[in-house]
Amino acid sequence: MGIRLPYRGWLFDLDGTVYRGERLVPGAAEVIAALRAEGRRVAFLSNKPIQTRADYAAKLTGLGIPTAAEEVVNSSLVLARYLARLDPGAPCFVIGEPPLIGELRAHGLEVRDDDGVRWVVIAFDRTFTYAKLNTALQAVRRGARLIATNPDRTCPVAEGEIPDCAGMIAAVEAVTGKAVELVVGKPSPLMLEVALEVLGLPPAETVIVGDRIETDVTMGKTLGLATILVLTGVTPPGDPRIDDLKPDHVLGSIRDLLAL
Repeated sequence: MGIRLPYRGWLFDLDGTVYRGERLVPGAAEVIAALRAEGRRVAFLSNKPIQTRADYAAKLTGLGIPTAAEEVVNSSLVLARYLARLDPGAPCFVIGEPPLIGELRAHGLEVRDDDGVRWVVIAFDRTFTYAKLNTALQAVRRGARLIATNPDRTCPVAEGEIPDCAGMIAAVEAVTGKAVELVVGKPSPLMLEVALEVLGLPPAETVIVGDRIETDVTMGKTLGLATILVLTGVTPPGDPRIDDLKPDHVLGSIRDLLAL
């Protein structure tokens, strides 16, 4: 059982591509195992900042895809690395959950609960409240800048979709009148830079497999990767954007890689 496509490096989105909720997409484990057996390099990407890299690795391992934390790149890591280099030790107010806060602190950034900060970090936050929105507003009025983890409107789950970071971004932008300066997750070049560093390969030797036209395919097309769109996530068959962006392959599922 082999994968005939020639790419040395494979970047896989997670939600909607490798699994949905707590269930592996059928064929995902076999595809990853086949790639690794052939010496291909594999890494996993997620825009979700609500779990740590170790959490993602443990989940994949538990689902039958043995994975190390170092093989996972998520938006929390990318944002923390970027901000730590741009403004080392900066005080931040975070609209986000504990895994993101932990990543920021691990990179030497100061996370505070008041508005006397230089940055408001906006993320997918299932604990988003009016109080957080108000603190963000007051921080921006005092000169804080806005940065966000990911642009996704929704997140695919087993039951369908739930609100994602775009909702928190929209709320903060609406009340502050300020636009977020940077969103670091897919399709940002910053996300790909970290992912290619993990693979140790250039874009021309790498393919990205994902379920979102606006993030996975757009990032690949813009930055010189081959692209594979799977229809097990949020992009439905017949979406007009498929014809507009023309992914290199459009597959019903990750399993179809075994049949190419």
